[in-house]
This record gives sequence, structure tokens and C-alpha cells, in this order.
Amino acid sequence: MSELSLDTTEAFAELGRIKLGDTNLAGVLDRIAELAKRSIPGAEEVSVTLIRGDDAYTAAFTGQLALRLDESQYQKGHGPCLDAAQSGATMSVPDMSSETRWPDWAARARTEGALSSMSIGLPIQEAVVGALNVYGAKPDAFDDDDVLQAQTFAGYAAVALANAHLYDTTATLAQQMQAAMESRAVIEQAKGIIMGERRCTADEAFAILAKVSQDSNRKVREVATALVDRAKQPPPKP
Repeated sequence: MSELSLDTTEAFAELGRIKLGDTNLAGVLDRIAELAKRSIPGAEEVSVTLIRGDDAYTAAFTGQLALRLDESQYQKGHGPCLDAAQSGATMSVPDMSSETRWPDWAARARTEGALSSMSIGLPIQEAVVGALNVYGAKPDAFDDDDVLQAQTFAGYAAVALANAHLYDTTATLAQQMQAAMESRAVIEQAKGIIMGERRCTADEAFAILAKVSQDSNRKVREVATALVDRAKQPPPKP
């Protein structure tokens, strides 16, 4: 191992120290790819495939070799990373020169400099699945112990990803709720201004806002914000 390498225990500890409040889902994915490359013996490059519905993409990668080999699978609709993600299993390619399941892709991998690989399924949650893809620069780069280590790492990574995905979803929902509350607040302010000026009911005030919104092709919130901002302006000096 190089001086930048990590043993398995250190890698798991690093995964556990990821603070979701200090990063986003993309940051967690990048960290997982980096730690996998540094802790799995024989790893030349690493990537993470995510599949949502029918859409597969490489969400993190440590080098262009991994990205190119992932994307060549997406283009053809088959390959070890796709099969691993969809099945949750481990797809090992010990030697690209003798690979018969995906011969075209294996030939492409050889030209790119990847002579072996393994892809481990990452069950994240119902709507999203993925795979940890590890590429080796020589045939038989990963022995049984290396595969087991990669599978164990993938298990920890799946937990970190599931937590990050939940946190990201929850944070997005919170932001949407906050925006909705702010929108409602400014609309209520605008309704109050109109009621005071027109001596009308709340329903009538909202109807006025809605008509201005329709006539000006702007959102009701934008109309309300403009009205509230105008009301905050000091009256012109006589």
C-alpha cells in the first residue's frame, strides 16, 4: 500500500465520520469513491453507479477510465455495473481477455487499460439502486479476500448513502416547506394591504391578486411581493 492508502478499519471509520450537515449527497459519493480506491487492494480506479427508474449514471468517479467504462455500459444497456446495481449481487471479471458475458465491453476495457474489475450492488432505497465499481490494472487484480473486503466496504457505503439520500430528501422537503410558508406569509400581507385600501374581504383581496397575476403573467407570490415592497416605501414628500 502507498502512504496514502488506508486499511479497512480506517476506511470504515472515515465513512462513519461523514457529517451530513457539512456536505451533500454528491460529496458523500465522492468520499465513498475516494475511500474505496485507497482501501481496496488492487483498485486502480473506482466509480459509483446510481440507477433511478430507467436512468443510470456515474455519480462519482476517481478517474476518467472508470467514467468511460461505466458510460460505455449505459450506452449498450448492459454490463457488470448495471447487472450488479439491479441485482444487488457482486459481478466479478477476473480477466478481461477471457470474459464471455460482456465480450464487447471487456474488449473496450482492455484498450482503456482495465484488465479486471468487480462491481458490488448498493441497495440504497426503493427508488434508487447502485453499484460500487472497482477497476484493476492487471488480470486477477482481486483475490477472494479483496472481493470480501470490497463487499464489506460496499455494505458500509450503502448505509452512508441511504442516510445521505434520506437527509438530502428531508432537507429538500424542509426547504420547500419553508418557501411555501414564506410565500403564504407575503400573500397574506398583500391581502391585508388590499383589504385596507379597498375595504374588501380577504377572498375579494385574493381575487384581485389572482387577476393581476393572470393579467401580468406573473406568479401570485411575485405580485404580492411587489405590492408589499411598494407599501414599505416611504410616501413621497409634498
